[in-house]
Amino acid sequence: MDLQLYRAHSARMYDYFLGGTTNFAPDREAAGRAMAVFPWARTAARANRAFMHRSTRLLADRGIEQFLDVGTGIPTSPNLHEVAQRVNPRARVVYADNDPIVYAHAQALLHSTPQGRTAYVQADVREPEAILRSAELRDTLDLGRPVALSLVALLHFVPGEDDAHAIVDRLKRAVPAGSALVLSHGTPDFAPAETERAAQVYRAAGTALRMRTREEIARFFDGWRLLDPGLVASHRWRPDAGEDGAGPGGATDAQVSAYAAVAVKP
Repeated sequence: MDLQLYRAHSARMYDYFLGGTTNFAPDREAAGRAMAVFPWARTAARANRAFMHRSTRLLADRGIEQFLDVGTGIPTSPNLHEVAQRVNPRARVVYADNDPIVYAHAQALLHSTPQGRTAYVQADVREPEAILRSAELRDTLDLGRPVALSLVALLHFVPGEDDAHAIVDRLKRAVPAGSALVLSHGTPDFAPAETERAAQVYRAAGTALRMRTREEIARFFDGWRLLDPGLVASHRWRPDAGEDGAGPGGATDAQVSAYAAVAVKP
């Protein structure tokens, strides 16, 4: 398997921003260039990760026992299944990612509780049918029961020509009423100059990056009921006790530069 360690990859750059160790010189060099023009990249990554933890806990508390996490990224504990299974040990989680190095580390994603189950699918979000028809998903999740679709910090890596909205619509159609959509997405709304320069760094490193406005991101939730507080900057979505709503370390909307929301299928 070609791990493509000679070129930067968005998943490994994200790992670097989170303080992980599964990244290499090209990833760190590209991440450094991104931080030179968008100095809050670490803050934004950590706010996204914290949003994933909070939304997963909420949905597990609400009784959802099945999760499909697309664009998993490098395993950084606590992973989604660890968060969900702390609430409900019976929770079942399927991870999907297209990065070969994520696959190489996927064993870390498979340490389920005895009562629950986890599985990993090597697949690309741009091919949702490959995810939905995979044996790993079919053997792990029951698509006749509610599923939480987790698309955290993923869709800004799907450019317009790949029709991100059609991809999300296909995933939404595959799950029944009571399912949830967990989504965060980078935006130029708060810091347009800085986010555009960061996008240029990613493009120069070979990774397409398409920031979207609040209106464009809101379309992903069409037809589903947004949970309070709706579509907001990711650090403002139901901050944990002790946070003031300004995010970790008092982060601003510009530093986070991402929207997040959770919606439920009626």
